[in-house]
This record gives sequence, structure tokens and C-alpha cells, in this order.
Amino acid sequence: MAPGLVLCSQTRTIAKLSFFLPYPKLWFKPHCHHHPCYGPQNIPSARVFCHCDSSQTLNLVDMAKYNEAFSRRMAMAGIKHHNRIALGVSGGPDSMALCVLAASWKTEGLYGFDNSGKFIDGLFAIIVDHGLRSESKDEASLVGNRVSEMGIRCKIVRCDWLNGKPKQGHLQESARDMRYKIFLDVCMQNQISVLLVAHHADDQAELFILRSSRDSGVLGLAGMAFTSQVFSTHTNFCNNDWKNHSVLLVRPLLDFSKEDMYKICQGSNWDWVEDPTNRSPLFARNRIRASLGNLLSGTFNSELQAVISACRRTRIYVDQICNSLIKQSITVMDQGFAVINLKTLNPSKIEDICLSKFITLVLQFVSQRQRPIRGGTSKLLLQYIRTIPCKTSLTAAGCYICPAPGSKGFKALVCCSVDCPLPSNAESFHTFSNVEEKHCFSDELEQIIANGKSYSNNNLVTNSSQAQFLDMRSQSVLDEARRLDVISESTHRNITSLQREEVSHFKSKTDEVASGCESKQGTEHIAAFLSEPLLPGQTCYFMNRFIISWKLSKEISSNWFRGEPLSLSYLEGDGHCCCVNEDEMVAKVRTMIDGDWLYLAKLTKLPHSDNFEATRLPLTGKITCSDYSRLSAKVALKSLKSIPVAARKSIPVLVDDHGRLLSIPSIGFKHCPCMKASAVFKPRVPLGGGHSSFL
Repeated sequence: MAPGLVLCSQTRTIAKLSFFLPYPKLWFKPHCHHHPCYGPQNIPSARVFCHCDSSQTLNLVDMAKYNEAFSRRMAMAGIKHHNRIALGVSGGPDSMALCVLAASWKTEGLYGFDNSGKFIDGLFAIIVDHGLRSESKDEASLVGNRVSEMGIRCKIVRCDWLNGKPKQGHLQESARDMRYKIFLDVCMQNQISVLLVAHHADDQAELFILRSSRDSGVLGLAGMAFTSQVFSTHTNFCNNDWKNHSVLLVRPLLDFSKEDMYKICQGSNWDWVEDPTNRSPLFARNRIRASLGNLLSGTFNSELQAVISACRRTRIYVDQICNSLIKQSITVMDQGFAVINLKTLNPSKIEDICLSKFITLVLQFVSQRQRPIRGGTSKLLLQYIRTIPCKTSLTAAGCYICPAPGSKGFKALVCCSVDCPLPSNAESFHTFSNVEEKHCFSDELEQIIANGKSYSNNNLVTNSSQAQFLDMRSQSVLDEARRLDVISESTHRNITSLQREEVSHFKSKTDEVASGCESKQGTEHIAAFLSEPLLPGQTCYFMNRFIISWKLSKEISSNWFRGEPLSLSYLEGDGHCCCVNEDEMVAKVRTMIDGDWLYLAKLTKLPHSDNFEATRLPLTGKITCSDYSRLSAKVALKSLKSIPVAARKSIPVLVDDHGRLLSIPSIGFKHCPCMKASAVFKPRVPLGGGHSSFL
């Protein structure tokens, strides 16, 4: 470890630096320009550990002001002091400032170890070691020690790059995705409902420039949500509780600046880490950050934040309208499709931006593909939904949309399309025991969200006149902001200049990627089967939409089908049907095909047997109950007729190793009375995408 001294220009403090390098002789003298540790021309190969010595502070830091602002934001999110909270910690000045404020808030100003030497109750830090550099393990350990000294429990998790480490062009994106996956997994394992991350106002400014350079609309320019419900990609359900497991992601520092982060660390005298990759011009955010550093005067910064705030008010208005439209006009069916009542919706009276967002939410829910819908697809959907009565069908964003049968075109079906390239899978998951179930999926998160909503209801954007930039692209937003005197001519000019600079980088990068990917095109469509068989008693999540389980039972009722005389003489001595061998029987899951309902129709035509004798099917040679199958198929076909043809293709079915149909749980068909199967439509992400707030 090589020590050094440098004057921190931003915070006007003396900073004592420690350079953790793979080889001590490679340490360098930092250059201080718009950054307290080093400049763009002096990027080390490892992280820089910094410490602000408060004894040499030129201006005292008012920590009470920061603590009060943090406490106010926590109240806005609906979080109480007794709630269990996780912190996403990298060790940088932002996350270390978050640790300081969260620890102080959690103990109402008396944070640290208590008299027994224990950690702060209900506060948990998660440190992710991305494993992208040889020294990252030691760095994560040092950060963990710093956090522990604050009295915060922490867990260090190392990334497991199963498909290889990410390439340079996708490094930050891949690292971020992996980081949040780990955050959610750790929260789920520790039954924590709230995750705090340290994004601040300067991050919002960077994102605004980045998205405006990509010609984002006003909803994108609103930036990061203050709170948002994030749903885990891993499924863990209790025996009798099928709630979606989610975490409330909260950004309590959005009113704080980067300079505030350094001041908080300085005022509390805690170390932080500077990551050299955050200075590399290879990444768009870093380039924008460097450019903004030259412009963030008081006037420019306040005006840019004013534009972002106006965009957020518009986002709040649009979200309110969409939530209302969903409640009024959408019916979700148990078989996994949605019905839009176009008469109730009355799309001709709805602004394009609201209607487009509404359609996106419905399609994302049905397909469980959480991708934005842009450009030509969005325009096509708007045109379709505005045409009443609807008479044609449309495939878009993983969904098939068509007129609902018998509605004369005044209702539209939205069904999951199995012919579209979708990220579809079926994963097995753990079902908690009765002991574990006591602590599973508490109502804490629901209460927090309810608390937050009660605060949000006092800050509603009640009409479109309060939403200044409805249906505008990035340049139009800036022009309108200039016309309304939200920003000055110089700020307008500077933002436009930043946009153009980043657009040129983006175009050159896009051309590079396109030329390298011409021969790699291709899509994957929905897989027909599970990667592994589903054994009796196991449960799986199919297509992120259906919870499927099956088992064999010795308890069989003699009243399966009313009005049909049946005998139990075909059962063996142990109560099992003679077609079942529990030790050998497995099931696979796929979506329904035309041959399935044709097969049911054939079963209904099998001859009736007075003594219900077992017959041998020619396909497999196995013994089965032909009369039970016939009657089950008869009842199932009646149910199937009530399901529109377009919606049938995404219904899950269970088949055996030979592809023979075992059960279609959604319509009640099963080949054998000993088999109990269920398919519950429970999408991972609920309709509307879950709770979010842009206060």
C-alpha cells in the first residue's frame, strides 16, 4: 500500500490516498481536476482508496441537514425505522455516503456498535466482487471491513460468470445486470423487502444527456424512479402462498449532488474507493460525466434538474392515467390471456403517449417480456387499438392481438404468441416447509408500498396542463423548456452540444457493432419441453407465467363425472390405477398444439365399456383407463370451447417421455384419475409492472 497526499478541489479538504496496486512500484501521483483523486489522463489499473481528514476541513459539513433530507426521503418511500433494509455498496463515495446516512437514520443519530458489540439491527450491506480484476477480492474485503466498522452487517458475493466474463463493449451493462441479480438474490435469502442504492442528482443528469442523445421520449427523460418494485428472476414459493417475490428498490439520494457525497464522507470521516473504470472514455456515461464536469455551474445544474423534474411530473401523470385505464378496461383470464374492452377504453379520447404506455404494459404482462416497445411497432399498435371495431389480427412484442369472438370487434384479445422469439424457460423451484412458511413473504413490503402511495396521493398530477411535455421527443422537450423559460439559451445550447457529441460516438459504435454481427443473426423460439423432466411432487415455473405441479394420489373419488356410471374394478389392490407406475412416471411441459385438441376429440369417440376394463394403447403398449380418459376428454372439450382459439396455443400441457398427452390442467383433462395436476396463471411481473414512484 503506497500512501500519498493530494488537495481535493471539489470538497476543499486534504485527502489522504492509498493506492492498492498489483505491483507497489506502479503507483502514480494523482492529478486533481474536477475529481478529488485523479484525472482522465492518470487512470490506474486498480482502485484508489481515499480518506478525507476532517481535522483539516476548511468548511464544516452540516450533517444534520443531510440526515434530515435523507429522513424525509425515507418517509416519502413509506419506509419505517423498524423495516429491514439492504444497501447496495461498492465502496465509492456515493455508497459510503449512503451507508453513513442509513446507519444514522436507522438508529436516529446514534449509529455504530451498541453496548453488546452487535451490529445495527435490520441493516445489511451487500458488496459485489465482480471478479473482473485480480485485485478485486482484496478490495471487496477492505470495503467490507470499512462497512463493518460502521456497525453494518455485510455480505461479499463474488460474481459467477458461467458464460465467461463480459467483453469490454458490454462490461458496464453486464456488470450492472449481474450486480442487481445478486442484490435481489441476497435480499430474498435474508427476507429483506427494501434495497437502497446510491444514485444521485448528477447520475440523473448523466442519464438525461445519454437518453436524449438516443432520441428518447419524455418518459425516458424522466430518468430513474425514486422507488420501483423489482421482481426476482428466481422463484421461491411457500406451500400456500403464491405471491410474487419482489423487492422495493429505493433511491433516497436523488436530491443530493455528487459533491454532497464527498461532503458526507468528509463530515463523517469515512474512507471511500475510486474505481478507475469510472474514468474510462470507452463508456458513454463516463464521457458524459467528464463533459458535464466542465458545465455544472449553479445555473446550468439547477436548470437541467428543472427540466428533469418537469419530465418526471409528466411521467407521474401518464402512469396515473395508465393505472386507471387498466382497472377500467382490462380483464385477465385464468388461461393466461387478457381482454381489452375497447368501448370502455375509448382510445380516441386518450393522448398518444398514455395509450402507447397502456398497450406496452398490457403486452409486457401477457408475454412477460419486459422490453420497451418503440418506433414502428409502437405506431402500428396505436393504429390498431384506435380502429374500432377491430377486424384484423396483429403479432407484436411477443403477443398475438385479435378481435374477441362474439364481441363484434369491440373487444380485443391479447394472447402470448408462441411463434415469436421469446425468452421462455421452465425452472424448478424450492417449496418451503411448514416451518419456513411462517417467515415467508410477510406483509411488510405491501405495507411499505401502501405507506408510499398515501404520500404520493398528495402529490398527484391531476390534469394534463401540469404535464408540460406530453408526447414530445428529446429535442422538442428542450425547445419547449426554452420557450417556457425553464432553461436559458446558454443551457439549451450546452445540452444540445452534449447531445451531438454523444450521438457521434453512438453512431460510430453502432456501425462497428452492426458490421461485426451480420453473420450472427438468428432467434430462438419457445422451447417445446422442459430441459429436465418434472417428477411427481415437483413444481415448476413455465414461461414466467404458469406455476405447474403434479403428483399421484391414492385417494380417488367415485364421483368424477356426474351422470356417468363408473366402476372402480380396474384399480389395483393398493388403490393406484394399473396404468400408473410412480417410480417410472415423469412429465414434461410444453405449450398446447392443434394435435392435442384433435386427440381429445378422438378420445371422446372411444367405445364405452360397461365394466370399465383397462385397455392397452397401441402407441406405448402401456395400460390405461379408456373410459376415464374418454369422459375426461369430453368435459375438457367443453371447457376448451370457451377459450378462444388464439389463446389455446399458450396453454401448458403435460406429456410423458413418448410425447403422449397426460394432462391439460387448465381445462381439467387428465388421462388417469390417480393423477392430480394444476397450472396456475401467476405471471412473475404483475399487470402494470408493479409499484413505482417518480416523486
